[in-house]
Amino acid sequence: MITVQQTPAPRRQLNLATRHQLTAAGVPDGTITSRSRTGGPWQRLLPRVYLLQTGPPDHRQRALAAVLYAAEPTADPLSGDTAALTGGAALALLGIREAPYTGHTPDTPADVLIRAPRRLTGTPEVRPLPTSRWPRTMTVSGIPSTRPVRAAADFAARTQDPDRIRSTLAHVVQAGWCHPDDLHAELRAARLLTRPPIRAAAAELLAGVRSIAEAQARDTLITTDLPTPLWNARLYTPDGTFLASPDAYWPDEGVALEIDSAEYHYTRDAWHATLRRRLRLESHGILVVSATPSMIRDTPTEVIAALRTLLTLAATRAAPPTAQARGHQQLPLPYPLLDRG
Repeated sequence: MITVQQTPAPRRQLNLATRHQLTAAGVPDGTITSRSRTGGPWQRLLPRVYLLQTGPPDHRQRALAAVLYAAEPTADPLSGDTAALTGGAALALLGIREAPYTGHTPDTPADVLIRAPRRLTGTPEVRPLPTSRWPRTMTVSGIPSTRPVRAAADFAARTQDPDRIRSTLAHVVQAGWCHPDDLHAELRAARLLTRPPIRAAAAELLAGVRSIAEAQARDTLITTDLPTPLWNARLYTPDGTFLASPDAYWPDEGVALEIDSAEYHYTRDAWHATLRRRLRLESHGILVVSATPSMIRDTPTEVIAALRTLLTLAATRAAPPTAQARGHQQLPLPYPLLDRG
């Protein structure tokens, strides 16, 4: 009797194996076919890719199955040398909430890079993307993937919704997965900056914008005669203690705009943290305008009027704010990753 233990690949591959790996381990073709029939102990997830269990696959197994399907049959599929997850599927593994969990429906195939000029027939679950610019890869949750900067660029290249592009790129940078300068360079290398929505999103990130709500606020401010603020500037007290990082900050006037979403304030602790942050800012002479994303979107004139009033008041006050702005900086990577290549 042939057992899973006789085939080493599943132990490394989330209980998945290709037909090539199974036959190389001595499993006859007839056994593979019989075991993967409806009701059998194995499941055929994709052409030549099998799940050696009876339960349904989770999103990690679906993602790895896409890589196994796209990898060269004789290569180690976990090496990231011949196939690597990219685009929304790779971003979803990193927890980017704007990226869909791809590979579940025909509307969201998982994007997998393969080396050009090799060609591979796609399936409803997998979209092979031949590329002559093979990137450095890494392993995320056991799955060979492109680095976040390349995954974000590949996602933008195949997304038509400007708001989705804007929001996803902002989340990738905000989460600390890449620096906006590196993302801009990747978009330029992929010749994507010729597309207005991508060029606009990249410019916002270079300016310091880190969310779609901030981007909408920037759109609104650009149409006014108000001074240009710093976005996500890090403010420090005179002794060098970190104070806060408001969404927008006017250093000459000492005025801050804080965009606080209801989603973030679902808990009592989160709401108290926001109030404490505002108290810290005001204790150092900074005037604060608070608004929600819906206010920015639906009633921008009220937000602008409040900012205009505080900027005017700040220009006449005798005591300037004591905080010092030092720009914004990249966040540390939130998860340990295994780099490859």
